[in-house]
Amino acid sequence: MVTKVEEPSKYGVVVANEEGKIEKFVEKPKVFVGNKINAGIYIFNPQILDRIEARPTSIEKEIFPKMAEENQLYCMTLPDFWMDVGQPKDFLAGTGLYLEYLEKQNSSELAKGAGFDGPVLVDPSAKVGAGCKIGPNVVIGPNCRIGDGVRLKDTVVLEGTKVGDNSWVSNSILGWKSNIGKWVRIQNISVLGQDVTVSDELFINGGQILPHKSISESVPEPKIIM
Repeated sequence: MVTKVEEPSKYGVVVANEEGKIEKFVEKPKVFVGNKINAGIYIFNPQILDRIEARPTSIEKEIFPKMAEENQLYCMTLPDFWMDVGQPKDFLAGTGLYLEYLEKQNSSELAKGAGFDGPVLVDPSAKVGAGCKIGPNVVIGPNCRIGDGVRLKDTVVLEGTKVGDNSWVSNSILGWKSNIGKWVRIQNISVLGQDVTVSDELFINGGQILPHKSISESVPEPKIIM
């Protein structure tokens, strides 16, 4: 599947004929060659596996160009809305758009009741404490534990993560099986990798924290914690 974009120079452009047969790929073209880019949705014949060697392989950069040379690759334009969610800010924006869609559809999947403000998805296995304010645009994954008095907005909490009492999290992604202490403040597109521990009463402002880290000091300015 391909999708039309207004600024193709930011992407890899798919050049195809009127029948949809892909002729070539042009990475971030400086001269206009088309406005259709890879939408990341593929339908493969199982024989494509014969083309992939037993090593780290980029299908887009190694396999697709060879298939195009052999006239074995076709595309179809995606008629619906599409956006790139490869960056944390865009991922959170895309999550918000999806939740807004569910809200307009009056979806029964959305959490209802006291403490939920705006579109919020909570997995049935997750537990949310008393006196919380959750939302808008929050997703809480399976087996998460949200303590009492927690404030979450514009945030995704991935599977198995615990958020301590009275913590405040905004515009952030909390990675799998992480442990956030009590009275913690996390904001400004912070991203926690898997199994990150944040001690009580810390401030994380735009921190990009790699997996398996224990944070015992505040991160007042955006930076990567390796």
